[in-house]
Amino acid sequence: MRVKGGDIVLIIVAILFPPLAVFLMTGCSCDLLINILLTILGFIPGHIHAFWLIYKKMKAEETYGPGGYKYTGSGVYAPVYGTAPATAATAPQVENYGTTGATVPPPVVDGKTAY
Repeated sequence: MRVKGGDIVLIIVAILFPPLAVFLMTGCSCDLLINILLTILGFIPGHIHAFWLIYKKMKAEETYGPGGYKYTGSGVYAPVYGTAPATAATAPQVENYGTTGATVPPPVVDGKTAY
């Protein structure tokens, strides 16, 4: 696992003040509240939580590549795929959608066409 310069800065910030490191990674989220409470209850639990989140971020960067992930909460990162708009070649095809699909015959009532 490669440690980048940004990760080193996060580790240093986490050593000095764990909630700030969590805020830089997750923004104003539930993880920030959890880390603030853990830091108030004891400085070491706040550190452990912050370092765990840093580890999960580094693991996501290794798995999905730089910028290929987004934070979804609770230490979980999800991949971010291409944001290019769908084209006719990539859009899912719906069978018989539009005017070119098969038609339904008109209903028959008493041996006569209803239309």
